[in-house]
Amino acid sequence: MFSDWKRKRAARRVTAGDGHELRRYRWWQPFSRALFHLRLVEGDGVQHLWSVDVKLWGDSDGEVVAGLYRDGRHVAQSKLPAVFQAPGGTIEVVTSGYGLKRCHFVSAEGREQQLAPDPGSAEGRRARLQRDRPGLSRFIGIASVSILVVALVLGVPQIAEQLTSIPPISDRFGTFSSPIHLPSWLNISLVVASLVASTERALRLRYNWVLDGGLFDGDD
Repeated sequence: MFSDWKRKRAARRVTAGDGHELRRYRWWQPFSRALFHLRLVEGDGVQHLWSVDVKLWGDSDGEVVAGLYRDGRHVAQSKLPAVFQAPGGTIEVVTSGYGLKRCHFVSAEGREQQLAPDPGSAEGRRARLQRDRPGLSRFIGIASVSILVVALVLGVPQIAEQLTSIPPISDRFGTFSSPIHLPSWLNISLVVASLVASTERALRLRYNWVLDGGLFDGDD
């Protein structure tokens, strides 16, 4: 949920769309593109399809932007994090280093609803697994959290030791000796496993600022 000043700042980044048609999701785009949809009833009583399209690897100049579409036509775009006006509320879009961490419709009364991922997207396939194989989905989710907790417990002391060995830091705060020293291959394996685990969580729009690296994400 955005604070009021962040919402106002994000709203100022929104620009009008050019009306181009929403491109169909392709099979080779699972980690470079996120596409979510929501049907909303507007003032005329007619239901319209609103879509959010995010190129996770950025556009031609490397800027990550979200496009907003109404019935398949481009109506607005914004750098992220984004807050789009929609009938009866706003659509909030935020990324992390691993994908989306938020793509929600927030009504004027404050009720939140996550947009539905496109069935062909990586997020849509993960949602289908959760629907069709809930037991397996739950196991994968628990495994992802467990990997991140283990990586955090084993990695933080080693990083602290390296940081406090830097002369300006050691002169001011002293040095820290880690009780844990893992071989390089195991540390690399933990990093790779953590990347996979955080990416899996991002497919479900699950995010924790400690487990998923929010300390280094920054904010806008």
